[in-house]
Amino acid sequence: MEKCGLILAGGQATRLLPITKSVNKHLLPVYSKPMIYYPLSTLMISGIRQVIIVIDPDHISSFKKLLGDGSDFGIEIKFCFQENPDGLANAVYTAKEIAKNSELEVILGDNVFFGKGLENLFHSIKGTTDNAFFTQKVNNPNNYGVLKRNADNSPVVIIEKPEKFISNEAVLGLYFYDSDVFNFIEELKPSDRNELEITDLNNLYLNQKKVEVIDIGRGITWFDAGTINDLFSVSSFIQSIEVQQKTLIGSIEEIALRKNYISEKKFLDRAKIFSGSEYGKKLLEIIDN
Repeated sequence: MEKCGLILAGGQATRLLPITKSVNKHLLPVYSKPMIYYPLSTLMISGIRQVIIVIDPDHISSFKKLLGDGSDFGIEIKFCFQENPDGLANAVYTAKEIAKNSELEVILGDNVFFGKGLENLFHSIKGTTDNAFFTQKVNNPNNYGVLKRNADNSPVVIIEKPEKFISNEAVLGLYFYDSDVFNFIEELKPSDRNELEITDLNNLYLNQKKVEVIDIGRGITWFDAGTINDLFSVSSFIQSIEVQQKTLIGSIEEIALRKNYISEKKFLDRAKIFSGSEYGKKLLEIIDN
């Protein structure tokens, strides 16, 4: 069964006001690229070529202008709408009719992953499990959903933003689900915030399914770019790496070329569109080298 990628890019982004008053958060710049490039590139690295993006319907024209139908990158992009902020699990559910019986790789639209081991990690998971969550140890676990393990180190439960210290193992915004995910969402009840919570969905999976929980360790860097300070931090990090190592992070054009999703000619045509920018110049350097 072919997997389908799902990017959750809706929401009100109130933590980034006033800059999100007139623009979708996921179209904001993260160094030289729009934020949406980064989760999309993560799915492409994983081998996903069928992508659904969940957005507010008011922003459809901006996303289509940026990404089109995905053919410029050798993939297929479809959009579905979450008209009200009814929770991340509800956002996943909006893709039910498009995704049908597909397995899903879900990523939050403001999560950035980087590391040479990322592709190998995804490759190692394929064929071993349909359900996987990813974690990393953080200094501020009370800001995230935190994984609690039992004495034999097996995962027990995820606790959202715990007031008391449970562990420092945060659950990241990347989830692999089997085709039962929509049935599981239908079992959820709204939280105190009257939302269908992704943490409740994940706990259902922990209780009823075989789920592989993978600590990505130090070899892969993860950012949640949901606040202004985090947005600045990830931009600074990417600038530093790209300048020092003469590389690109989160370039969907480069990944499409490397994976042979598009021809060199199509890549060059795309790069020329951006030739006046630093990003475009780096794309052209890939061909020159």
